[in-house]
Amino acid sequence: MAVTTEPIGEDIVAFRLDGRLNMVSAPALRSAVVSALAEGRSKVVIDLAEVTFMDSAGLGALIACLKTARQVGGDVRISAPSEQVSMVLSLSNVDRILVPYESVEAAYRD
Repeated sequence: MAVTTEPIGEDIVAFRLDGRLNMVSAPALRSAVVSALAEGRSKVVIDLAEVTFMDSAGLGALIACLKTARQVGGDVRISAPSEQVSMVLSLSNVDRILVPYESVEAAYRD
């Protein structure tokens, strides 16, 4: 999985993922989010539009990122999940905690 980091303003960072978010790639996402939070970017958007597959490890990584961000006064939002990712989020009821936004831009529009 490829992770592209895109700073937006002073306190927002977007991570655009491409590929499979699974047991192999999940630690890289968690590490990238922790680094961004340590740099003072407290608002994180994880773009899932190009994620072709997500398993329970990927789901766990999203939840861990959210928990870590909230511990430092930040937040994590997700955008544009693919059909397979949406199904995993829905079946696990995580879509109630991490409500998907239509785009990275829409995630922190409020």
